[in-house]
Amino acid sequence: MVDALRPALKEGVRSIVVTAPMKTTYAADFLDHVRKHHAYLIQSKSPNKATFAESVGSADQPHRVAEMVKTKEFRKLIAETTSGEADQIVDALEEHLYSSSSVVLFSLKEIEDVVYDREKPDGFRMEHLMLTDKFLADSKDKNRVNRLLQVSKNKRVKTIIVKAETSAGKRISQFGGIVFFAMSAK
Repeated sequence: MVDALRPALKEGVRSIVVTAPMKTTYAADFLDHVRKHHAYLIQSKSPNKATFAESVGSADQPHRVAEMVKTKEFRKLIAETTSGEADQIVDALEEHLYSSSSVVLFSLKEIEDVVYDREKPDGFRMEHLMLTDKFLADSKDKNRVNRLLQVSKNKRVKTIIVKAETSAGKRISQFGGIVFFAMSAK
């Protein structure tokens, strides 16, 4: 199962919901296996850290997955796991703020220049683009922001939209609601 997850993890997926039928221990057994044999996935300082959540249900067929995703409990679980992921990325942002080998931008124009390769910093690789849902909803330039999000995803920049009322959202709001950071490729 971990091998099946690796491509998604390489793409930047960091929130994983493990689902198993009621009265089974499959999900708990899998999460125990991850803790014992793949600790890098749950260590707090690991760049590969993923947030796992456990759910009860059947996900053996596409229509059952579709039904499960529509439930209020599942949406709440997703919100909790993505909040954990956002907190982890904000921790990485904090490290980049004080590092001389990082670039942190929080102006829409500067971020566009870098993402669209107008002003690519030499020797840097793109990392994360984070914005709050409030910034996206209230933006006067929604088309610009949506285009930036799409181009960022196409260029494999890890993009995340966080709820403004979460702790990660509050920190990003201090930068105006949008922040981009890259670190040295060296």
